[in-house]
Amino acid sequence: MNLQGKTALVTGSTSGIGLGLAAALAAAGARVILNGFGDVESAISHINRLGIAPGYHAADLSDPEQIGELMHYVEWEFGGADILVNNAGIQHVAKVEDFPVQKWDAILAVNLSSVFHTSRLALPGMRERGWGRIINVASVHGLVASQEKAAYVAAKHGVIGLTKTIALETARTPITCNAICPGWVLTPLVQQQIDQRIAAGVEPQQARNALLAEKQPSQEFVTPEQLGELALFLCSDAARQVRGAAWNMDGGWLAQ
Repeated sequence: MNLQGKTALVTGSTSGIGLGLAAALAAAGARVILNGFGDVESAISHINRLGIAPGYHAADLSDPEQIGELMHYVEWEFGGADILVNNAGIQHVAKVEDFPVQKWDAILAVNLSSVFHTSRLALPGMRERGWGRIINVASVHGLVASQEKAAYVAAKHGVIGLTKTIALETARTPITCNAICPGWVLTPLVQQQIDQRIAAGVEPQQARNALLAEKQPSQEFVTPEQLGELALFLCSDAARQVRGAAWNMDGGWLAQ
């Protein structure tokens, strides 16, 4: 896969899935722009080691104005995003009747509305240049629900719907839009759920195994590197007719 000459913006890419996706794109030769609130210096160093000097913008994706500034930066400094990977996400766990309204609004803003804002601002440039790939990192929770994750599930279902709409609106162009739906990946968000079990008195390995056993028949975490390889496929010409897909990589979660 050769992405030399292409520019990729990956939101929420200073750690976890986002950094894995950014690394895969950089390894294929794409110029990469990072975004997020994690260990920025470490993330930049990681991409530098792949022979690509990444860009970085600290936009808070809950704020449409800052998203606009991010997209202007990508346009001004790099000529626009040929590949847009919407990965940024936050989580909160609580029953619907106990779910803080402020948390609901924040999760919808970051996990769903930001995908709309980045896409609407990236699409005109993609149309002008005659090529584009939008990859939305949804989740198996964009296809099925779990208890106590109302906002996350609602947002990720919305991402799948938005993905399909964009795919239809670009169906006769060289622009594709698809969603990746990971199962459990050992990201900071998932580690928080393991840590909650540990805090309740469960041994660390048992907590990890129990989380996997509930949903993921393979009993293995999906890795950011595996998701990166899938993203590369979706950027390839072989995936030209993959449009509006919600591609689950979940260790058998949805097969049950």
